[in-house]
Amino acid sequence: MTTTMHMDTSVQNVDIAIVGGAMAGATLALALARLSSAQSLSAQSFAHKLARPLSIALIEAHVPDKQHPGFDARSIAIAHGSIFELSRLGLWPKLAHLGTAIENIHVSDRGHFGMTELNAAQFHLDALGQVVELERVGQVLFSELTKSDVKLFCPAKLVQIDATIDSHTLLLDTGERIQAKLVVAADGLQSKVRSSFNLPITQVAFAQTAIIANIQTDKPHQHWAYERFTQTGPLALLPMGDIQGQPRLSMVWALDAEGAKQMQAAPKAEFLAALQQAFGYRAGKFVDVSTRHAYPLDLSYMPRPIHHRCVFIGNAAQTVHPIAGQGFNLGLRDVVSLLEVLKTALEQGDDIGSVAVTHAYLKAREHDRNSTIRNIEFLVRGFSNQYWPLVLGRNLGLRSLSWFVPLKTPVAQKAMGWK
Repeated sequence: MTTTMHMDTSVQNVDIAIVGGAMAGATLALALARLSSAQSLSAQSFAHKLARPLSIALIEAHVPDKQHPGFDARSIAIAHGSIFELSRLGLWPKLAHLGTAIENIHVSDRGHFGMTELNAAQFHLDALGQVVELERVGQVLFSELTKSDVKLFCPAKLVQIDATIDSHTLLLDTGERIQAKLVVAADGLQSKVRSSFNLPITQVAFAQTAIIANIQTDKPHQHWAYERFTQTGPLALLPMGDIQGQPRLSMVWALDAEGAKQMQAAPKAEFLAALQQAFGYRAGKFVDVSTRHAYPLDLSYMPRPIHHRCVFIGNAAQTVHPIAGQGFNLGLRDVVSLLEVLKTALEQGDDIGSVAVTHAYLKAREHDRNSTIRNIEFLVRGFSNQYWPLVLGRNLGLRSLSWFVPLKTPVAQKAMGWK
């Protein structure tokens, strides 16, 4: 790995420049490096076909610590299907020790009769997914990057990007210039790459803000995750690893703007009491809460996450509501699809930044991406609405899942990250 932090006006030529080194960008960089250098038996025949290893640059504005916007205090649920893909890419063995298994999911509608459960044992699995803390994941991924052949520019920010027919030239705030055949934008909702090209993005406001924190409880979570729909939006609790024997849950609580402001500023005892009232005692008594953070919960997506010699992945392509826990899982499917498209292009000797390649990626992602975005918007609106026919319908739907177990299969497949 090359880490660059000094002023340099020379141009460095690479095959692929990835802008943004959080979950999606770092995962893609490591997967490409592993594929190119044939670190697995399945990749050896492919790497043998390359005249030389791929040259990959990763540009990241922040070092991975608590202040990193992509590797902050949040926890995420990595679905079973995503665990499979990360294992196939050789990354999950590096992260597995950070995971806390989700063996059961309880879904309920506060104040109504609708509830159901999903259990890993019903599908002959050890777990439906794993919960990891982003800050700890960031440390591992960047450690792996230091051992790879990826050229890491960190901390460095993209200042300007200039396009030609055959490449893009990226100017960094360090003064360095990188010329790449393909640019992958993984730089989040406020993508500098997207704004540089003045590309459109569709935004849907849900009028919800998430309060995110870690909660300590008076009893073990026993690997249960909870999704409770309230009048202000969903309230999710995910199992986390204990600290000094103290059980913990990762909380995402959707509130209106004023409610979120009040709960973020409320004294600890007042906050815990309000949370207990909203959720109930199914997970035990809430006894402590960590620092609270607030994030707006809007839907943002690019109608076409491609441009000339450029593709967009992860939160740069779409940022979704956490109601179904699909954020990183959807972004990882972007990564996997792009890897497959690039591998095909390289095997055929094609230009990896060509129109054919970018449009192949667009086609590969179209159905899964559009259906996931539609389903999430439907869930948010359907479970945040108190119009009584909708309330009745969703509660009957939840109860039907409990009464007729075969109906759980497609729901569980989505929860586990299966397309």
